[in-house]
Parts: sequence; C-alpha cells; structure tokens
Amino acid sequence: MLGVAKDADQKAIKDAFRTLAMKYHPDRNKEPGAEEHFKEIAEAYAILSDPKKRSEYDARGFAGVEGFSQEDLFGGINFDDIFGGLNFDFGGGGLFDSFFHRRGRHAGPARGANIEVELDIPLERVASGGEEKVHLGRPAPCHACHGTGSEGGVAPKICATCQGSGRITHSSRQEKNHVLIQQISTCPACHGRGSIIEHPCSVCHGSGNEDREETLTVKIPQGVEEGMALRIPGKGMPSPEAGGASGDLFVVVRAKPDPRFQRAGADLLRQETIALTDAVLGTKLDVPTLDGSASVTIPPGIQPGAILRVKGKGLPEFGSARHGELYLRIEVKIPERLSHDERELYERLRALGDKTPATSAGHWWQKE
Repeated sequence: MLGVAKDADQKAIKDAFRTLAMKYHPDRNKEPGAEEHFKEIAEAYAILSDPKKRSEYDARGFAGVEGFSQEDLFGGINFDDIFGGLNFDFGGGGLFDSFFHRRGRHAGPARGANIEVELDIPLERVASGGEEKVHLGRPAPCHACHGTGSEGGVAPKICATCQGSGRITHSSRQEKNHVLIQQISTCPACHGRGSIIEHPCSVCHGSGNEDREETLTVKIPQGVEEGMALRIPGKGMPSPEAGGASGDLFVVVRAKPDPRFQRAGADLLRQETIALTDAVLGTKLDVPTLDGSASVTIPPGIQPGAILRVKGKGLPEFGSARHGELYLRIEVKIPERLSHDERELYERLRALGDKTPATSAGHWWQKE
C-alpha cells in the first residue's frame, strides 16, 4: 500500500507515508475514493512503523493485526513530527476516530454530525496565512439547564423501565432446538434517552440545546489550497444522545474573486492590453503583484496572446518554500478611430510594407 520494499527502513516508510498522505488526505483531495485510500495508507503506516505489529503482519498477514483496536494502531504515532506542524488534523483521537470503526472498540453514545461552512478569503491572506473569523450558528448546550434539559439544571432521573439503557430486551427460548431469541426495541417510557425529565427546562423545552451564534478564529495556513477543508474539533452538531461527543466543523477555504488576477494553484494569471505601437517597438510595464508592483519589459514585436512569466510573484505553495509564478497574457489594442495625422502615418507604414520583398514561403492555405 505504501509502495516500499519489504526490507524498507523506518525513514523510507515514514517518507512514503508522508508523501501519499499529503496526496490523499480528505482535507486536500475531494476525488471519489480518496478518503478510503487515505484510510488504507494510514493503517498500513500504523502497522509497518511499529516493529511488533510489523512482525505479526509479516508472519501472519492481515490475520496478525486483525484484533488491534483504534487506540492500539494509532496511539503511539506522533503525527505532528511526521507532518512538520502543517495545519492538518492527522492526530489520533479526532480525525481517526471519525474515519475508522474497527472491531473491538467499545460502543458509546452516538457522535454529533459534522458541519461544513465556506470561508472566502482574499488572495493576500492566501499568500500570508494568518487568522480569520468564522461566524457560525448551531445548537449548543442550553445556558439555563447546562444541557440537562431539566429546569434549573437538575440531573434527569434514570428511567426505571430500561434502567438507563434506553432499550428494552425481550427474550424467548425455542425449546425444540434450544435457541435463545432476543428482540431489542427502544424504551417506550424514555424514548431511548435512558432518563426521564420530570420538569423540562423552560428555555430549551427539555431538548438540552439552544441555537447560539458563535464567532470562531480559524488559522489559515500559508498557501492554503482552493477548497481545502480545515477541521475544528467539537464545533459541529451536538450528540443526539446524552454524554455523546459533538461533531466537528469543517471550514472550506476559497479565494475571493480578484479583479487583478485569476488563481491557478500557486500561479496567478493576469491579462495586460498594450497599444499597437508598444507591441511593435517594445515598452516597459508596471504590473501589480501581491506585494507591490513589478517592472516588466515587453520585447519589440511581441505577438497578441503571448505569455510572459514574472518569476516568483505567484502564491506560496502549500507545505513548501517554493512560490508560484505570475503569468501575463499580452493582448494588443487595435485603434478603432484614427485622427488625420495618425491615418497619414499608418498609410506611410503600409507603403513601406508594400516595398518589402515577398518571401518565397507558401500561403497558409497551401499544403506542402
């Protein structure tokens, strides 16, 4: 899965994992199947990076590691060390808890749903990185009852019917073949909550949640890619069950439209229109960049549609010290109205052109 040799050392395994994880991590890659591929890569690294797990895998294949839990696999891996502090949440307990559901993990209250919001930022923020504010409205624990759903924050009573499990189990045994049949249903008394609220909170009406506006600070990494999702743990929807963890907030970052540039990854594209005389004779242009302006030389005889590169004046590449380029597409403005003097000059130019000897090359419509 990592594409390394069977006798690869730890550095080779670590480097291969970092390269593949950066490619397929769901914060960066929205292609179908990328998330599943990332899971497989992460599990492969968790096994091969641990000598004991690797030995079990070499000896028995997948059967040797089948019994490992989520914590067994990822608990000892320092993802901050592997990814050099990049603003991805690779760490165990958060991202991996939501991705992997391996056998052997204990059951618990359901986790709240994730929330996704979009954040538009200027190109200058993409270039510099830094902090941005996100305004979010979501259900949060009620301030009056502290999420209990009971007036005054009193803890709900344990349901006497299901003893707090939220479920009723009916068992019957078939004497003929000695088979025990169990039928599990939601408790009709507490509706699966496991507790009874005798005096519902007057603010949230017993739900334990209220709508709340929140302003969150998001750290934007330098060179953030278009559509990259930044994860804020625990800021999603609250759990539908008492004691359950909230979901996560995913902030999808996009660059605001900019009248000066068009973004293409780490490169910036811009169109410059010059006069016909400047195209013929050449000139100098001062063009805007994200950090001031740059002087660009237009060579004599430049053709419409030509592309000039301004090196290093694009955006920083995410996770790299390299910068993209600024590409200028040159268009030539043809005058629509001429003064008397201008017409005379163009007529003289045409006359001079007529005296230029014709070349022996064939016309464009002639086949060689």
